[in-house]
Parts: sequence; C-alpha cells; structure tokens
Amino acid sequence: MSLTPEPARPSRAELADFLAAEFPQCKCSIEALAPMRATVRHPVGEAELRPGGTVSGPVLMTVADVALYVAILGEIGIVPLTVTTSLNINFLRKPAGDRDILAVCTLMKLGRTLAVGEVSLYSEGSEDPVAHVVGTYAIPRATQR
Repeated sequence: MSLTPEPARPSRAELADFLAAEFPQCKCSIEALAPMRATVRHPVGEAELRPGGTVSGPVLMTVADVALYVAILGEIGIVPLTVTTSLNINFLRKPAGDRDILAVCTLMKLGRTLAVGEVSLYSEGSEDPVAHVVGTYAIPRATQR
C-alpha cells in the first residue's frame, strides 16, 4: 500500500490546453478521453499529403504518438517528460486524402516506468484501419506510482 496519493487525472480540456501551450505546432485535437483510452483527430489538408494524394507516413506517426501521449497523461497526470521510447507502425491501406485521420488508442499496460499502448488509425468515416501502431513510453521516476 502506497502512501503517495494517486495523481489527479486531467480533464480533456486541461490536456488540450497543455498540448496547445507546449506543442503549438501540433494540429491534433482530443476527441475523447476515457480510462486507459484516448481518441485524437488530425485534420488533413494539402500539407499532409504525399504524392499520390494520400496522407503521409509522418502525419500518421504523429497522430498515433499524440494519441498515446494523451492516453498516458490522462492516467498519470500532466507529466511533460513522459517520452516515446518505441513506436512501431504497420501501414495497412491507403488513407483518404480528403478526410481527417482519427487515432483510437488503448493502453495495454501502465506500469511505474513504462506504458505500452496500441493505436488504430482510420480515415474519418471508414471502419477499416489505415494503420496499426504499438508504442512504448518511459515515465519519469519522479512520477512512479
């Protein structure tokens, strides 16, 4: 039994404010936040496309990484130095070049120093995922639970 109180879970609005302040270049928005889950949206425009009219790989990796970060911070509190240690992506099909990308993240394990989650990426309006991602994050020791 730990005498350390559990961190307060931030609200969706608090996490959105944190992302806007610390990552002003990020185009992602938080669609949903639930225990061990997060859904993030990335708008798609001309800047997100690669030749062939499809969403670029770096955009897909970005939205997956943001979804993982949001899901983890939604559990441990806003701990800015929680960082990606591994990100593995499998591209499954061509994303639509005229629809936003949605990232649905589920945390698989949340430990004291590592968190592991998976993310399914979709073109908005489609039930077929365009990519599947598994990522691991390191949690700073000061926040160990």
